[in-house]
Amino acid sequence: MDITPNTPLTSFPGVGEVRAKKLEKLGLSTAASLLSWYPRDYEDRRTVYAIRDAPLEGRVCVTAMAAEHPRLSRIRKGLELVQVKVVDHTGALYLTFFNQGYIERAIRAGEEYIFYGAVEEQGRRRSMVNPIFERAGRQSFTGCIMPIYRLTAGVSNHLLASLTRQALPCAEALPETLPQHIRQEHGLAAVEFAIINIHFPEDEKALELARRRLAFEELFYLAVGLCFLKSRRDEGGEGFPIPPRPKEEFLSLLPFTPTDAQSRVMDEAAADMTSGRPMNRLVQGDVGSGKTAVAAFAGWLCAKGGFQTALMAPTEVLAEQHFKSLSALLSPAGVRVGLLTGSMKQSEKKKVREALASGEIDFAVGTHALISEGVEFRRLALIVADEQHRFGVAQRAALAAKGGGGAAPHVLVMSATPIPRTLALMIYGDLDVSVIDQLPPGRTPIATYVVREDKRQRMYGFVRKQVAEGRQAYIICPAVEENPDAALPGEESPALNLKAVKTYGEKLRKEVFPNLRLDILHGKLKPKEKEAAMAAFARGDTQVLVATTVVEVGVDVPNASLIIIENADRFGLSQLHQLRGRVGRGEHQSHCVLITGTRSLEAMERLHTLASTTDGFKISEEDLKARGPGDFFGNRQHGLPQMKLADLSGDMRLLSEAQEAARSLLEQDPQLTAPENRPVLERVRRLFADTPDIFN
Repeated sequence: MDITPNTPLTSFPGVGEVRAKKLEKLGLSTAASLLSWYPRDYEDRRTVYAIRDAPLEGRVCVTAMAAEHPRLSRIRKGLELVQVKVVDHTGALYLTFFNQGYIERAIRAGEEYIFYGAVEEQGRRRSMVNPIFERAGRQSFTGCIMPIYRLTAGVSNHLLASLTRQALPCAEALPETLPQHIRQEHGLAAVEFAIINIHFPEDEKALELARRRLAFEELFYLAVGLCFLKSRRDEGGEGFPIPPRPKEEFLSLLPFTPTDAQSRVMDEAAADMTSGRPMNRLVQGDVGSGKTAVAAFAGWLCAKGGFQTALMAPTEVLAEQHFKSLSALLSPAGVRVGLLTGSMKQSEKKKVREALASGEIDFAVGTHALISEGVEFRRLALIVADEQHRFGVAQRAALAAKGGGGAAPHVLVMSATPIPRTLALMIYGDLDVSVIDQLPPGRTPIATYVVREDKRQRMYGFVRKQVAEGRQAYIICPAVEENPDAALPGEESPALNLKAVKTYGEKLRKEVFPNLRLDILHGKLKPKEKEAAMAAFARGDTQVLVATTVVEVGVDVPNASLIIIENADRFGLSQLHQLRGRVGRGEHQSHCVLITGTRSLEAMERLHTLASTTDGFKISEEDLKARGPGDFFGNRQHGLPQMKLADLSGDMRLLSEAQEAARSLLEQDPQLTAPENRPVLERVRRLFADTPDIFN
């Protein structure tokens, strides 16, 4: 049959309605979608061994002849075995197949086959269980570099590879979207060669050429789209012109001397805000690096110029904390700070709304309540968003619309998730990036320990000791609900051994710490209950808080000196680093205990990486290597497309090549109207389908 890129998979032999639905789960419905479903890994099946020479580590190809007709035996209901002996000039190999009755007819005595599987040895007898096999001389999946795909239930790797091989001929019909001169300048393979060799590479060199071409392509289209985003922003009209003032005036308000990094970022923000163009800046810095002081400086600058600032925090407790610290800092300079949250009384809200509309409040701090109906500002010139990954572009835009005064407000986004700088420039395509890469002097590093389950009782003793000294402790769990297999303190679980916060919290309250004031906090509580639990801990009423990761974006509790993280191997490194940052905010030595029952050496290595450094950027690099960018951001809100092949931690040189190629192309043809560049525009449009207005 003739296969074109649009041929539906239901036209392929062996793909009926049921299989088609399973393939649909992977987003596969046409021949073209198969070709862009790139392998996640490869197996080298090129070396074929004689039976006696085959190594015993890993899976290998062995060529041999069936010495007899296969024997089928039914052991019991639901279990049948096919056994067959195969031979070559070096010896015999005994094959066993479980629940594959068709093998009795598929293997014929006297024929030669290639078998792929793990060879085991007992005494002199060699065997293989459930090998893949093909007739010698008619090979598709042995004697080659074999692609390994991401799968779903009911779809085997063999099926995907076989369908992809059938779809390969239509690779020649795929349009070449990269302009010829870009391919020549960067030494990139043609699209047909790249697609064939990313799936079934002739050799390592062909695979590298294919991978380089396709990864470059992804990064190039992403870079072109981001250039459009940037230019849309640059044309985004006037920003509020904030009059410059001497920074020393503000620094005299601070009870400490800012670090050089803080001072540098303040200068960058001031330069943006006084330029007449709208600022869009991301300030990244580790927990406790002093991002709030930068926000306070920007707000002070606005207030002194007669403008208003709105700081949006993800929780009420955090909003209240910002309100208190900013009031204490800025009130002496005559800056009026106000608070607006959902749980305030109606009469209080009304008063604050009126003060915002009349311009009596210079610096408003609040939650989502700031973007609710009925909230208007007199001259809103600066929006500060705390924790970018909790606030998407939509919320920033909703707040900007309340500005009044015609010009576009300045935007300052604070994030405590350290992201490698090059990646940040990609991910936050519409923002300039500032990094606070120094911690204020005098902060004691948090001591971090990796502890096995058998030390649990000692760890409980340490909690009691800390509380007896007047400190407070967090205990973090990965799961909320009880499940039948959830383990209790010190018990091994038959399942994942995940601590469930409700059950575990109750057990700790009744049996382990009956004399301590303990509270439980998780995401399924009502917002008011969550706020109350956090507020009680912040006040010091609660001594031990058992919680899920809802405390990750968090509250400043200087008296908390201990955080214990259960099943620590279940979290990403960046998330563990964020959680660790909940302590170490006061004068006392703080501790982070990572409890794990994992037997994985890799997982232990990752935990020891965290224990050995407190540098968030180093940790984020490691996390990115281990988990890739998709997981790194969790449920991302920046709306940028997901990479299929490009590795944003390892492809930095390729990334800068692609960005350079994108810049140079757009300098020659800013709107991509030239006929040879139209395919690039179409690809970028498809890639940024979720952000359509970047082309308006």
